[in-house]
Amino acid sequence: MTFFEALSHATANAPRIADKDALARVCDISLRRYLALVAELERHKLDRTDVMEPHLIGVEEFERRTQGADWHEQVASAHVTIGFLTDFWMRLAGGLPSPTREAVQAALSEGDLQSPMHRIIEGQIAANPRLSSRLALWCRRLVGDTMLQARSALVFHGDHAREEAQIEPVFTELIAAHTRRMDRLGLTA
Repeated sequence: MTFFEALSHATANAPRIADKDALARVCDISLRRYLALVAELERHKLDRTDVMEPHLIGVEEFERRTQGADWHEQVASAHVTIGFLTDFWMRLAGGLPSPTREAVQAALSEGDLQSPMHRIIEGQIAANPRLSSRLALWCRRLVGDTMLQARSALVFHGDHAREEAQIEPVFTELIAAHTRRMDRLGLTA
């Protein structure tokens, strides 16, 4: 839902019809992912409001910190946060029992959110090369906030040091995937 809202905002602020169209398609994919995840909650007889409500304050704070000062940063924010958090949730879903694992992974894999946003950012930088250093800096800041948001989803039960040692390699992989996304844009991660 958060991704849909952020993408809708970026769509409304897009300066060109082509960008509005591309972002509207990304919004649609994001909404389909959300609805598929909600359907899985309902399959487990869980109320979506009860499941999501406890996280609302943290999510709203995350949205506030990552919304961006202008449209360029909004699109970069969506690209970084959606990419990083989707990678994170895919790894978490790997630990779920089947068929829940398959349903969650299918929902998170629905459509291609990353390529359209990549093309938009790439086009922004090509049209205005001065954006490159500003967006690179913004994306570096975003990854820290996004890592904190991902970590907030984890629940530690016992030996904190041991659990930290178990999740550290996962975050190393997530950062590597983020770095590859930024490298493809010519932005230093």
